[in-house]
Amino acid sequence: MDWFERQVSRRTFVGGGLAVAATWMLAACTKSASTATSSPGTATSVPSTAAATSVAPTAAATATASPSPTASSQVSTPACVVRPEQTEGPYFVDEKLNRSDIRSDPSDGSVKDGVPLNLVFRVAKLTGAACAALAGATVDVWHCDALGVYSDATDPSFNTKGKKFLRGYQTTDANGNAAFTTIYPGWYQGRAVHIHFKIRTANNYSFTSQLYFDDALTDQVHAQAPYSSKGQGRLRNSGDGIFQNGGSQLLLNPSKTSNGYAATFDIGLQM
Repeated sequence: MDWFERQVSRRTFVGGGLAVAATWMLAACTKSASTATSSPGTATSVPSTAAATSVAPTAAATATASPSPTASSQVSTPACVVRPEQTEGPYFVDEKLNRSDIRSDPSDGSVKDGVPLNLVFRVAKLTGAACAALAGATVDVWHCDALGVYSDATDPSFNTKGKKFLRGYQTTDANGNAAFTTIYPGWYQGRAVHIHFKIRTANNYSFTSQLYFDDALTDQVHAQAPYSSKGQGRLRNSGDGIFQNGGSQLLLNPSKTSNGYAATFDIGLQM
């Protein structure tokens, strides 16, 4: 097995058994009486996991762009769609970095260059037939930089132990919101462009998955510096074995801002 195959095996198929369980389900969720609105989600059925499943509003399956928190603690949608849990991968480190802007490295104050991305998670809990905002949950985010490098990790192509760029967590507020300022991720061999996230609660519940981007948008972003210095060879979503296990239900749909992009990802947890 050559180096590339080892990397694909390590990054793409680590924990493959966690990626998606065998059942597919649609969980019903009653409309909230709240007058506040929330971003629509997609109306398609998606895979659930055997151990932990998540649900999200269904009127436009991918996340809608809106970095601002909603005013309501209820998810005002007629139904919830199960989203798949996916592998944690080899680069999660529980840094316990409580911060919204994850672009900098605390060790030296340097800031990772890249197209800004404002990302908001809106987390809900499915109880019976109702989806209510989940406050007090910890949302961890981590991903590679514009050149495909992770912090605080060792790899045949880099050693960044002690660095903590592009990592951090936020606790969801009363409306279930957790907001991050980061950059559009780069790529590395064996994987499509993605962002890792993990949601944990005080009762030891944990849900881990990944977010993806439309290839056409990534083509535009990666044509710019510093991404363009990486060269060609990026794996597209259709070629990523992890994406193939429900990744279409984890696609972000960012909107353009004055200096980058913004997206909101609605997700409910079936706990």
